[in-house]
Amino acid sequence: MPDPSATPERIREIEHIIRPHIRRTPVIETVGEDFGIAASRIVFKFELMQHAGSFKTRGAFANLLTRECPPVGVAAASGGNHGAAVAYAAMRLGVPAKIFVPAISSPAKIGRIRGYGADLVVGGELYADALQACENWIATSGALSVHAFDQAETLLGQGTIGLEIEEQWPSLGSLLVGVGGGGLIGGIAAWFRGRVKVVGVEPEAAPTLTRALKAGHPVDAEAGGVAADSLAPRRVGERMFPIAQDHVDRVVLVSDNEIRTAQRTLWDKLRVVAEPGGAAAFAALLSGRYRPAPNETVGVLVSGGNTVAVDFDR
Repeated sequence: MPDPSATPERIREIEHIIRPHIRRTPVIETVGEDFGIAASRIVFKFELMQHAGSFKTRGAFANLLTRECPPVGVAAASGGNHGAAVAYAAMRLGVPAKIFVPAISSPAKIGRIRGYGADLVVGGELYADALQACENWIATSGALSVHAFDQAETLLGQGTIGLEIEEQWPSLGSLLVGVGGGGLIGGIAAWFRGRVKVVGVEPEAAPTLTRALKAGHPVDAEAGGVAADSLAPRRVGERMFPIAQDHVDRVVLVSDNEIRTAQRTLWDKLRVVAEPGGAAAFAALLSGRYRPAPNETVGVLVSGGNTVAVDFDR
């Protein structure tokens, strides 16, 4: 059964709580011809303009504002964006934070975490290594765990994106969403509950939800590729998986080259610099891995921008 707390009503309650602390990120309408795509309209949701550079800030505030934080503070493991979001929320709320990231985390994300004043620990090769180190610290310190995706409050916070984009553009036919651990797509799918086709997009090198849906439960998958610092945990969360089974229309896979092309196209056409994980959803549309129905209005969530600026013309 899906997480019983992941309801539209609860998402709306969380949105009210976190609203003073988050940005209402913009949307922009384009036409498919701008990109050589057979879609009548493409609506981009620029969550990379959120505080701390990604959607993760919503879930971070949902945790810190609705759970009791001990004096020792909070702890989080992250590929980078979640750590930056928790560090930012903790800074704004005056809460100590200790963040664990793997060596693959980008310098831009590490720089953000340090800039927000968190105690940063860099170690291990992958997110799973950082998670184990974080769990060890929590067990000895008593810090509040803020999980990147497998946490009720995290799901609810990310679900507020669904609420927000529906208010901004109520006529969407589908919404393309990048998938890592699944907190983002789980929260959004819990909001829409089939009223909009929610389509997951994963790197071929990190097919976590694809493997889980095939197996009928979360299983380990590869954790590599160009978006490994944001879309490559070993498996999706237990809380989001039943939501995905019930309310995610499908999942498509994109290659590293297609993600890079999407990044370059976002810059060429819109002058937007997205990180690889943030551009994955657009890669599905641009590459033809997702083909919209005739006259379909397609939403594309650009979920993060924590990357060093790239000279795409070089």
